Amino acid sequence: MSEQVGRGLAQGWCALSALHGRIETHIERALQAGHELSVREFSLLNVLSGQHDGEGGHLRMSQVAESVLLSQSATTRLVSRLEDRGLLARYLCPTDRRGIYTEVTARGRELLERARPTNDAALREALADAEGRPELAPLVAAVRTLWAPADA
Repeated sequence: MSEQVGRGLAQGWCALSALHGRIETHIERALQAGHELSVREFSLLNVLSGQHDGEGGHLRMSQVAESVLLSQSATTRLVSRLEDRGLLARYLCPTDRRGIYTEVTARGRELLERARPTNDAALREALADAEGRPELAPLVAAVRTLWAPADA
């Protein structure tokens, strides 16, 4: 790989990292101010709210950790904090007493539904702001393409 290509990749990665950081910071502030939730807490509630009781409906902690981009131990600590706040509950797997499921409580679902519009609005605001920066505009365009409905 040529030095020029390597430099271009590094610049692209820096731009992507900057976009992610700007978006996450903007969403974090909005969620904290409006709902006393962090981005990670929102993400965890969102991932766990998609579980169901059918076959393969519950996620293992390693799957949850992967989904929220945290280590397993950090995910376990996050689950404990949300459980302490009454937003999550843990219970033993009915078919394998060694397994522990985590589910969103009614209180957690209510908070998630109230926070979802805040998250979405903050994301749109952060993308609109980043779109005005030449180094981030192509990445914002790519995100918008991914976000657009397939039939649009």
